[in-house]
Amino acid sequence: MIASLLIAVLALSTSAKAEIIGGEESYRACMTLAREKPKDGEERALGMIALKGGAPARHCLATALLNLGRYADAADAFIDVAVATRDPVMRVEALGQAGNVWVMAGDLPRAVATFGEAIRLKDNDPDLYIDRAIALAAAANYYEALDDLNRALELDPRRAEAFVFRATAYRYVDAFDLAFQDVESALALKPGFPEALVERGALRRLSGNDAGARADWISVLQRAPESAAGDAARENLAKLDLKAP
Repeated sequence: MIASLLIAVLALSTSAKAEIIGGEESYRACMTLAREKPKDGEERALGMIALKGGAPARHCLATALLNLGRYADAADAFIDVAVATRDPVMRVEALGQAGNVWVMAGDLPRAVATFGEAIRLKDNDPDLYIDRAIALAAAANYYEALDDLNRALELDPRRAEAFVFRATAYRYVDAFDLAFQDVESALALKPGFPEALVERGALRRLSGNDAGARADWISVLQRAPESAAGDAARENLAKLDLKAP
């Protein structure tokens, strides 16, 4: 699910248009192919690169590779965009995209390093800290993830998803009181937020409140049955019914 969500977000990015000089129509056609017929998009992008299409052509190639599921190649291609571009905004965006695709490729050290470079260039972007925290948590570096989430929430204290991510990290270091506080902060910002309810259910389950956990997970299924949160709630309810740990 994470992979499909990131594909949807990354593939829609069109920031490379900032550097197109007289080639916007070609770039748009390439990006349409990259999204809808990625193999054809890859071929079109390679042709554009051969004609010195620059960062826009490389961005189209990266998008096509992403949609082909060739995540390591796509991450390298987004790095190439960052190197080729003259636009500092686009450079940071391309690095952030590369970091997310490295997560999808399962190369967490490269993801963390790439996000670090993006943060070095733009240290006031909460999204970069959140994304790096996800990579750090995936590598079980929970305290470092907490540091990044703390920074993200300093920059934007209304990011409900950051509170949920931080609650999860606190749960993994057995700081349940802080985790509960963050879940409630997320729900105050977004009442009924499915991801927050999934996390609160996990915390309640670990605290021995099976009834409360069940109520939260059932609420998720009522609100967002076809979402990733719904899948997690369904799985957790099955485990609860089996009395699994």
